[in-house]
This record gives sequence, structure tokens and C-alpha cells, in this order.
Amino acid sequence: MSAPTELSVDVLIVGAGPTGLFAGYYAGFRGLSMAIVDSLPEAGGQVTAMYPEKLIYDVGGFPAVRGRDLVKGLVDQAGQWNPVYLLGRKAERLEPAEQGLDVILDGGDVVHAGAVLITAGIGEFTPRPLPAGDGWLGRGMVHFVPSLQAHAGQDVVVVGGGDSAFDWVLALHPVAASVTLVHRRARFRAAESIVREARDLGVRIITDAEVTELRGNGSPDAKLKEVVIRAKDTADVVMPAQTVVAALGFTADLGPIEGWGLKIDRRAIAVDSTMATDRDRVYAAGDVAAYPGKVKLIATGFGEAATAINNIAVAIDPNAHLFPGHSSA
Repeated sequence: MSAPTELSVDVLIVGAGPTGLFAGYYAGFRGLSMAIVDSLPEAGGQVTAMYPEKLIYDVGGFPAVRGRDLVKGLVDQAGQWNPVYLLGRKAERLEPAEQGLDVILDGGDVVHAGAVLITAGIGEFTPRPLPAGDGWLGRGMVHFVPSLQAHAGQDVVVVGGGDSAFDWVLALHPVAASVTLVHRRARFRAAESIVREARDLGVRIITDAEVTELRGNGSPDAKLKEVVIRAKDTADVVMPAQTVVAALGFTADLGPIEGWGLKIDRRAIAVDSTMATDRDRVYAAGDVAAYPGKVKLIATGFGEAATAINNIAVAIDPNAHLFPGHSSA
């Protein structure tokens, strides 16, 4: 086994979602070296993994921006400062060091950092399973839709009643041969406006119903061909389907971060107005950070990232100015 690799940076950013990527840019703007670690294989966090085609409406300056385009812009913005990306890696342990902190990654590699900024979003997320979909993942059942064009001309059944389910319905409607939404209740968790938009488009919506069976041509590795839908007080319906999107939500936890000695409540890390946690030189920003009155928006995370990095700059060098001036100056 090879010896563990060691890397020294001013700031280690744990989480490569939008907040973490903007923190990478801002750290470079402040003259700080940085590395960004994430358990996912690509930058962008939850946006890349779950909603790359979704339009995002709460980023300043963009009436609407597609998830993958936002991530590309953030990666390009941070890229001018050459961040070190440690993707597909987990930050396992946090230990004090002579000058700052040591973060031990899975596999034993060590990152020596002057400070750590946690931008882990909701943490590690696991999609909730579709009982009838056991064994069908990769054969026609998906939880997310990284590429809309992969489903062009297909019959698609979306299972779920939340915002994500309707987001996929609306995104797939222009490219799929047909889109049907199946929900086990008559009422939806999704915003009324997007439910109305789906109905206005003529999307078939089946409520008080469940997908009870996925079928192929009978062979063990067959691709999906059709689904069986069971509704209240009606006979089973068999529908053609080449894709089922199981948009049933997900469970999430902070993984190893929960053992780092931080004050955590409901999968969020308590911070003060400087974004500092109760552990020296450990900060948090974005959805993972909690304080009274917090509003979880991407735009909020951007501001918190800048606040955290400016305070980290002073923690590393007490002679540094908290506010360096505007980046446009």
C-alpha cells in the first residue's frame, strides 16, 4: 500500500456544491490557497447529482438559470485560482495540528489546513426506494434525470407528488413521447403553481395510485417495457414505459462530520454571525449552517461563503483586513 499523500492549503472546503464552489473563488480572491473535497465524483453537489436540468430562479442576475449552467459558471469562476479538487473522496476525521487543522480523508490521505469551511449542504443523501422497482435501477428506473435527451421519444412514468416529481414532469414533457405522473395520495406536496402548470399542459396525473410492478420481456436483464398501476377502486392499468423516475425524496445525514465535535441540530451546524462553529478555525456556510432566522437559498449560501472566507483570512493572518474591498474594484 502506498504511503498517504499530504497536501497543505490555507483553506479546505468540504463540499463542492454551489456554496463551496463560490467559497473557492472567494478564497482565491483573498489570496488563500484552497482544496475542495466532496464524496460525489463531480463538482456541483446536489445540483449536479439531482437537478442538472432544473431551472433555478433564486440566483441574483439570472431570471432563470439551468442547474448545470450555474455549476459550470461557478467552476469557471473558481478555476482562475486553481483550486485542488478532491472529488469522490470523503473527509473522515478532523484533528488539531500545530498550525491549523488536519483532515484525514478516506484512504488515509491528509490535508493540512489553516482553516476548514464546511459547505456540505444536506450531507450525504440516499434516494428513497420504490418498492416495485427493486432490481430495476439502471434497467429503466432512475431517481434523477442528468440528461433530458436520454429520454427523448420515451414513455416516462414519474412517481411522486413533491416539487421534484413535478419538476421532472415539466422538464420531460417537451422531449418525451408521453409523461404520466403517479401519486399515492390525492393531494400533492408540490407548489400549487407547478401542479397547475402540469395540468394545463395536459399531463396525465393518476392519484390515489401506486406503481406495483415493472415489467420487461421476461429475461433477468431486460430493459423496462411497461408498468402496472393500481388505483383505488379500479382495475389495474398496464402502461407502456421505458423509464420510471422514482422521485420519492431522499434521506440525508452528515456522515463523518457528525463526529467532528460540532454543535449539530437536525443535520445542521450551529454558527455565529462570522459563520464560525464552536470549534476553532472551523466554519460552515450554505444549507449545512444554522442560525436564528436562516433562510436556505443558494443566494444566501453565496453571502455566507464570502463572510466565512473573510473571517478565515483574519483567523489565519490577524494583520489581514476583514473586508478587502469589492471584487469589481
